[in-house]
Amino acid sequence: MREILDLEPTRPRHILKTNALNKVYPNGTVALQGISVSMRKDDFVVIIGSSGAGKSTFLRCLNLLIRPTAGSVIFMGSDISEISGRKLNEVRNRIGIIFQQFHLVRRLSVLENVLVGRLRFNTSVCRFPLSIIRLFSKEDKEIAFQCLKSVGIEELAFQRADTLSGGQQQRVAIARVLAQEPDVFLADEPIASLDPKSAEIVMEILRKIHETRKIPVLINLHHIEFAKQYGKRVIGMKDGRLVFDVPTSDLTNEIIEMTYGETIMEEKADRYAFA
Repeated sequence: MREILDLEPTRPRHILKTNALNKVYPNGTVALQGISVSMRKDDFVVIIGSSGAGKSTFLRCLNLLIRPTAGSVIFMGSDISEISGRKLNEVRNRIGIIFQQFHLVRRLSVLENVLVGRLRFNTSVCRFPLSIIRLFSKEDKEIAFQCLKSVGIEELAFQRADTLSGGQQQRVAIARVLAQEPDVFLADEPIASLDPKSAEIVMEILRKIHETRKIPVLINLHHIEFAKQYGKRVIGMKDGRLVFDVPTSDLTNEIIEMTYGETIMEEKADRYAFA
């Protein structure tokens, strides 16, 4: 059964939002400047911007992997900016995130990696034993298999994670987050290191998760065409600032120019597709 965070009892209008979020690193680098963004349950939002625009810092602030310097992060109607301890762990479990680097335990099997996502429901399980599969319930194992089925690699359940291709490893990472039963799904450049076919598969999986499980998705991309194809909204960031937030149907080359500083014509779009 899900743990319950002490959130306000009424359903909030926005599941996740930030108010004037700022982040200044100890060396003086200003990574975020006054970012205010909100997400509803039916959102699939893509953030675009050049490297160093602040996209990754922003995503990591949302589940407090990075603490903002100022401003607030509101999750399910409650300010989580200053939480710590058990409540912080609970929030991080409910705001799932995947990364470009996958972050799998390479010596564990695919199924064992996915079962790690069930740790939020079984805090007595040691995090990285030689074999964790026997320590989980039959129900947890069934859920893990279903998560693998959702990403199309259930046949690889007992294969070691380090024997998989990059695209397959990213699918394992997605399945692991699904096993957490998150309320929000964040993805930080999840296809940047993948070949075009694998990238398309991962994006289709994220869209399917959003549509079938009703989970809002927020994803950082360099891929302009994928942003147009999959996003319901597109957000542009530049130099740590929000420069636009528009429905995908309103995204034009002129708007994109506000982010990248140059006009992107259709025939040049592939220049950004796999940068």
